[in-house]
Amino acid sequence: MNTQQKLAALGLILVCITVNCLNGQDFKKDKYFLQRKTMVEQQIKERGIHNPRVLGALMDVQRHKFVPDEYKSFSYDDRPLPIGHNQTISQPYIVAYMTEILNPEPTKKVLEIGTGSGYQAAILSLLYKEVYTIEIIGALGEQSKKVFAEEGYSNIKVKIGDGYQGWKEYAPFDAIIVTCAPTNIPQSLVQQLSEGGKMIIPVGKPFNQVLYLLEKRGGKIRKTATLSVQFVPMVRE
Repeated sequence: MNTQQKLAALGLILVCITVNCLNGQDFKKDKYFLQRKTMVEQQIKERGIHNPRVLGALMDVQRHKFVPDEYKSFSYDDRPLPIGHNQTISQPYIVAYMTEILNPEPTKKVLEIGTGSGYQAAILSLLYKEVYTIEIIGALGEQSKKVFAEEGYSNIKVKIGDGYQGWKEYAPFDAIIVTCAPTNIPQSLVQQLSEGGKMIIPVGKPFNQVLYLLEKRGGKIRKTATLSVQFVPMVRE
């Protein structure tokens, strides 16, 4: 076999390996696979998210399942998208950032305030043992329940109600993630955070919000400003 033939054979082998790898990721069933891979590699990993479990969750969860039909072609762009009811699905990088900063552990439980599309809760479900999520807009909460059931996210419990009050029945929580912005930090959520737990929450009025990390140590809260952000305001009953 001459050099040209060897190169052709090597090329065929590489193609076969690539096709097999893609098939292993259900490529034929998931036409967005390559877009999602690009999102994770270029928009998430290259911007400083390195936790392998978080990156794996971003790769496994199909964001287009949580996006309205008219916006599916933009599912893996690094931007928020409308989901109706004046709400949005968060920018993938912000989802990854807020998730990683909590240092998720598979034996812990987490509370999410603002279920919205359900995308963030789906990410959390692959990283925590138990996920509790609250959505005040009934139609969004019910739609998220439907997607969770269809996609097999069985460790997520959804409540339709006022997230400002938290979910005392299942407190304390090892982590709390808030995906809508109150003008101040709800003390009910602080009280429901376990000792040693972390909360990530955007606070402030529209166009003037800061993402804070709260850590409870010795019964006291240490608050650290992280990023300037823009979330939809928290809706209250």
